[in-house]
Amino acid sequence: MQAPAGSCNSSVASSALPGANTSRSNLTDSFGRNEALARVEISLLGIIFVLAVLGNVTVLLVLCKSRRKTSKMHLFIKHLSLADLSVAVFQVLPQFSWDITYRFQGPDLLCRLVKHLQVFGMFASTYMMVMMSVDRYIAICHPLKTLQQPTQRSYLMIVGTWLGSFILSSPQSFIFSVQEIDKGSGIYDCWANFILPWGIKAYITWIALGVFAVPVLIVLVCYTCICYSIFRNIKYKTKAPTGTSFKNGLITSGVNNINTISKAKIRTVKMTLVIVLAYIVCWAPFFIVQLWSVWDKNAPKDGCCSAFCTV
Repeated sequence: MQAPAGSCNSSVASSALPGANTSRSNLTDSFGRNEALARVEISLLGIIFVLAVLGNVTVLLVLCKSRRKTSKMHLFIKHLSLADLSVAVFQVLPQFSWDITYRFQGPDLLCRLVKHLQVFGMFASTYMMVMMSVDRYIAICHPLKTLQQPTQRSYLMIVGTWLGSFILSSPQSFIFSVQEIDKGSGIYDCWANFILPWGIKAYITWIALGVFAVPVLIVLVCYTCICYSIFRNIKYKTKAPTGTSFKNGLITSGVNNINTISKAKIRTVKMTLVIVLAYIVCWAPFFIVQLWSVWDKNAPKDGCCSAFCTV
């Protein structure tokens, strides 16, 4: 038995197929929305889209105009900005248009493509951030490895992130389609079918794990190792005032040398850490509420699982 994912969604859009009733009246639409809430959502999505585009375009322009030699971190930041732009263009903008029209305005192919790209942007943005953390882990914890074709490794990590994100988001094209929201209603929307009762739980849990829990776990492990390595380097610095040597892959040179290297690396670690913390703070409430809405039978349903129905 299957159930439409959109049945819990008050803000997804639809397309009226040939011969279908195109009325927007909530009297014939059993899934009518709260118009006041919809206006607030439209306003917020518009603001988010403008800020996301302006912010990431500014970062890209600054990187392009920089006369300094492009570093690995600049390369990762560039692609992270591109990934964030894909979220704005492929996820926020379609949802913004969707909320305005209330129902999806387009053919089935467009529905599947939009759904695929929406999650593609989320995966790309998340795992580009993860790759930045992994790169910092290698630079701090395994400094000798940074001398072995670092640029080639960075490009492989970036290309792998884009390809992996495209593959991980591909199920969206099969889950979602244009369909009648309620049999005999004559109203169509871009919705998904889930097998009851576990389908929606599996879907939301998969997205939460793939886009939030697993990436955060990887990042936490990386930064735990980074902090430990920095602490050990500082300890070695105070004990080795002269000479240059390596111990367990850690640079243990003189005070001046260690101090210079540590500051350069710590600056990039701090910058990456700020990005990661912002990601966790912004997304944690969202994913917690979504998981709560499907795993707790007593949780409120209106609006809770709707956000995932749109991705």
